[in-house]
Amino acid sequence: MRAVLAACVVLLLGTHGATAQPTARSDAASHVGKAVRLMQDRLFSEAAAEFEQALAGDPNNDVVRIQYATCLFAQERNDEARKQFEIERQKLGDRPGLNYYLGRLDLRANDFTSAIRRLAPLEKDPALSDVSLYLGVAYMSVGQQARALECLERAARNNPRDPQVHYRLGRVYSMAGRADDADREYKLYRDWQESQRLAEQDGRECKDALRNQLIAQARIVCQRIADPNDPRRLILLGQLYSENGAFPDAIEPLRQAVKLEPESFEAWNSLGLSLFWLKRYQEALPALRKAADLNPQFFSTLTMLASTLHALGDDAAALPVLERAHHLNPDDPRVASGLEQLRATLKGKR
Repeated sequence: MRAVLAACVVLLLGTHGATAQPTARSDAASHVGKAVRLMQDRLFSEAAAEFEQALAGDPNNDVVRIQYATCLFAQERNDEARKQFEIERQKLGDRPGLNYYLGRLDLRANDFTSAIRRLAPLEKDPALSDVSLYLGVAYMSVGQQARALECLERAARNNPRDPQVHYRLGRVYSMAGRADDADREYKLYRDWQESQRLAEQDGRECKDALRNQLIAQARIVCQRIADPNDPRRLILLGQLYSENGAFPDAIEPLRQAVKLEPESFEAWNSLGLSLFWLKRYQEALPALRKAADLNPQFFSTLTMLASTLHALGDDAAALPVLERAHHLNPDDPRVASGLEQLRATLKGKR
């Protein structure tokens, strides 16, 4: 899911020049907020229905239509997704994010020539670091081994922790008769699969220990997850500690994770949340701001950021953040009440 959300953010950044139109119906924002939360929970069918209701009231909202198209893409409703992306491409032109998704849809449709045409110009875009993988697959599918190898080797440098890169690269090396190189890449792929299996097992055991044992005993079990070179494991460890109220123990693995993967929303968000609950508001603030920048439509991050600003006495900065959260979920009574109180407080200070 993280990849889907990240790609969605990239796409929205890529269409920065497009301005969202004012909603024609007062409940359109509520539908969008619900849809975003449903996507974050991987409930894509339900999210698509909410996006459809939002677009029924505001059919000219480019950002919402792009989010809807991304949701359809995640469900592999390929023809429907293509239709929505094409509507935006005709309106906005050949934006990188739109061509990224259309190129990947071409791959799914086995239209490799079109995929290459769309994806090749995007390889140098730092916001689309996985393009080299998909372009390599397209070149391999049309028999251009040399170009496929060049792209996949670049993909391995850009995303060395992506197992699919190593698997695809192993295939190209094998086809080129480079058996030693192929064996190395296949081993990296198998090692990742084994690491993933062990991480899931360790995660279950850590969760059980945190729920049923004293924290000193649970730490012994949970530390099996830690790998100073693997941000995924560090994020998992930090999140497990945080979700089970062991906030002091969550801080260090999450700090390590954001160093290894500075664009990880999950790491920054969990770090900010843990620091907030420890009342270390000054430290929580930059972490939550970074998380909100990476995923500006994550409702709970916005409410936590607003609460942090309020705790630091900066109600003027908290107000627009809480308004954004309210815009995403106008039915939340706590946010509505907090917003009313915050506005009244600021009005009283004038």
